[in-house]
Amino acid sequence: MKADLRSDTVTKPTVGMLEAMMSAQVGDDVFGEDPTVNALEEKCAKLFGMDAAIYCPSGTMTNQIGINVLSNPYEEVICYKGSHIYKYEGGGVAGNSGLSFRLLEGNRGRVDLEDVLANINPDDVHCPVSSIVALENTVNKGGGSFYTLAEIAEIAEACISRGIKMHLDGARLFNALAETGDKPQDYGQYFDTISICLSKGLGAPVGSVLLGKAEHIRKARRMRKVFGGGMRQAGYLAAAGIYALDHHVERLGEDHRRAREIGEVLEGLPYVNHVLPVDTNILIFELVEGITAETFLNKLDLQGVKAVAFGPREIRFVTHLNFDDKALGFTIDVLRQLSF
Repeated sequence: MKADLRSDTVTKPTVGMLEAMMSAQVGDDVFGEDPTVNALEEKCAKLFGMDAAIYCPSGTMTNQIGINVLSNPYEEVICYKGSHIYKYEGGGVAGNSGLSFRLLEGNRGRVDLEDVLANINPDDVHCPVSSIVALENTVNKGGGSFYTLAEIAEIAEACISRGIKMHLDGARLFNALAETGDKPQDYGQYFDTISICLSKGLGAPVGSVLLGKAEHIRKARRMRKVFGGGMRQAGYLAAAGIYALDHHVERLGEDHRRAREIGEVLEGLPYVNHVLPVDTNILIFELVEGITAETFLNKLDLQGVKAVAFGPREIRFVTHLNFDDKALGFTIDVLRQLSF
């Protein structure tokens, strides 16, 4: 028995998803002629109350394009200091769009209106223009913490009234929605661009979708080409995304339950110093002094469980579609038997 908790990106397509992929109708998407890609884009735009959408290979690309079409060089993005667009996208915002960052502390990655307003630059030639506020939902570095729609609305309304654009990195947005009960169609009014990932909690093998206003998605098609993201018969992949949206959203609560069960067990183990609150499918915990993440992960791997380091003594587990109750029981047994 083995268990892979490194990320929810490690999932494999289900039988039903593979059947949908193999029976997809396809065309050349760069010419706009792939009916399955078109259907996915229309489905996502409608789902979130947005004008239009564009299918891309990755969430990094949809984030990068979304920020690019909302900005001009020498401007600034306000975001959480541990946000994916800052820490895990290779400096792309600087290189692709010529922007700087204003980094906020946040509460487990969630910034509030007071934080945002205090960090908007004055109209001064010495300062970059504060042009975008980028939120992440759920927050990866915050241990899967999430915003409610009401919290987002407060920030967005203040920014919109000041002419500041809003981008959402919604890589795991459906995980947040599974907990809040908010409706995706209510999101469109608060964001200029939204990135959603199909290859994380939803279990598709490839792909993310950028949603936005019609004029922004027109620009996004040009930027997707510039970034090398134009794909041809991409409908085989888009079909997996449609299947995921139809069949894998309702089950996300199962991932959250399993993550919480692991968290409860970890709280009572002698080698664990602290466990962050487990809100969704991401679980982050800190080891006691004297045990490094490297040492822990090596021992864990020898017992058949994979995870990743999130700091010198921090570990991240992520539950997902291919981590069932049998894998849960196995993982808990391994954790209880580890000794240092």
